[in-house]
Amino acid sequence: MTERLVCASDALSDGGDGVRFTVLRQGIEETAFVVRHRGVAHAFINRCGHVPIELDWQEGKFFDITGTYLICATHGAMYSPESGRCLGGRCNGKGLTPLTVVEHDGNIYLKE
Repeated sequence: MTERLVCASDALSDGGDGVRFTVLRQGIEETAFVVRHRGVAHAFINRCGHVPIELDWQEGKFFDITGTYLICATHGAMYSPESGRCLGGRCNGKGLTPLTVVEHDGNIYLKE
């Protein structure tokens, strides 16, 4: 596996704005995002489990107002920022697709 730079570590704060980036999956470029929760960076494909639309209501706004859960701005579906698991709302048990990221040397990298 190779590592591709996503962003600097200090671009993310706990429960704060995420950073959007793109990934190539099965020959299709898709939008993804990385956020920080409880000190750890977590990344997902930017697609709601309910309907295939992006979660953020404004670029980088993935958390609810408390900074605790990831939320779909359109449907209000709530997801765990650690696993992407559906926690409630219109996601109907369908979680987010996680991506593997690692953090070292002051940066966050996507494992490809």
